[in-house]
Amino acid sequence: MSVLTRSRAAKVMGGIALVGASALVLAGCSGSTTPAETGNAEEPAGFDFPVNCDEAEPASYTPEYTSTSEGPATDLEYTIGTALPVTGNLAFLGPPEIAGTELAASEVNEAAKGVTINLVQGDSGDTDNKAYETEIPRLLGAGATAIIGAASSGTSLQFIDQVIAADAIQFSPANTSAAFTGYEDNGLYWRTAPSDTLQGEVLGNLVANDGNETLGMIILNDSYGTGLACFTKTAFENAGGEVVSAALYNTGDTNFSAQVEDVLAADPDAIALITFEEVKTIIPELVGADFPSDKMYLVDGNLSNFGDEFEAGTMTGAKGTYPAVDPDSITAFREELQTFWTGEGNAELTDFTYAPESYDAVILLALAALEAGSAEGPDVAAHLQNVSGTNDGTKCTTFAECADIINSGEVADYDGVSGSIKFDEVGDPTEATIGIFEYGDDNNNTFVSLG
Repeated sequence: MSVLTRSRAAKVMGGIALVGASALVLAGCSGSTTPAETGNAEEPAGFDFPVNCDEAEPASYTPEYTSTSEGPATDLEYTIGTALPVTGNLAFLGPPEIAGTELAASEVNEAAKGVTINLVQGDSGDTDNKAYETEIPRLLGAGATAIIGAASSGTSLQFIDQVIAADAIQFSPANTSAAFTGYEDNGLYWRTAPSDTLQGEVLGNLVANDGNETLGMIILNDSYGTGLACFTKTAFENAGGEVVSAALYNTGDTNFSAQVEDVLAADPDAIALITFEEVKTIIPELVGADFPSDKMYLVDGNLSNFGDEFEAGTMTGAKGTYPAVDPDSITAFREELQTFWTGEGNAELTDFTYAPESYDAVILLALAALEAGSAEGPDVAAHLQNVSGTNDGTKCTTFAECADIINSGEVADYDGVSGSIKFDEVGDPTEATIGIFEYGDDNNNTFVSLG
């Protein structure tokens, strides 16, 4: 019988540290959904930043539990549900994320190493259509002891307590809000996407390094949007810039003329669009007001290939960021995923955002269940750090390879498609990189560099 005890203490640290391959140290400021004065650095006359960044530090929290399940598993069925965006304002992320989970589950099952995945797909929707209100009970009712999703941090926060109460794991491939770092989750919340402390640092410095001295923002008013706005603001100001305008909007809003007008009134050098799919309405308004496209900056929530959705040249020179590795390093994965997905009768993928993180989420869950000899949420959670390499196991890059290590009685260190991962004490990846992308005349983005 193997016994593994894990104590996870939330840690709040100041600033960002990039160590080795961009190791991430979580910090600082996240999303309040209530507009308020900041009390931070002095704002331009007559302008109050509409987010209270001082209230965003994650609380300190220390879940403790012991797994006494016997592993490795030999004939374990593991039901994993997904609550990914089939509908709602992140629906463009649904296909690559769902494809990633399907490919991973198929590889686990084909390997036949002691764990069989029963993958039950579901729709998270968003906080406007609230698809999760019926989908989460359905997935839990189907026996899921882990749920992958949501993509939106704000949506995940709507059902995280329900999943925890069921002693199931919630594992997001795309949540980046810092609000999850100190969340009272009984150790059951995990993610393969890094906190927005890192993306905000990269985005703020990118805008400043491009020679912009003033910045405006249009911000989704949820934990993701407001948190990322705070981190971006801090980084831009630390680089010598000044945020001169910012406007919030809510999920479900369809008219953004007031926000565009408010932000443009301050005549900023650049505008950061911290939004989801609503950017498709916002961008034409900015272009119609003669704001230059090469002064627009997008983020992971909206960095899509727009193609012929816009007139040619609409996005030329615009830039954006999202958690990513160098695309050249995952060319084979993208090709394999495309072949698998279309082979299942689905339309060709046009976007691969968070596909690697979704794939890795399933692989990590399967490896932890194999090592635990159990599919119960607390048992699997107690082994996730171990299989991610936090405890210096033997390196491996596929489920089958890692499973062989575990089945031989050794510790496996899975290095995934999305990177090395290595979970910290609060279920966040400790190694991550942010990609910088730029749009061409075809309104599609290409990789520029890692920030």
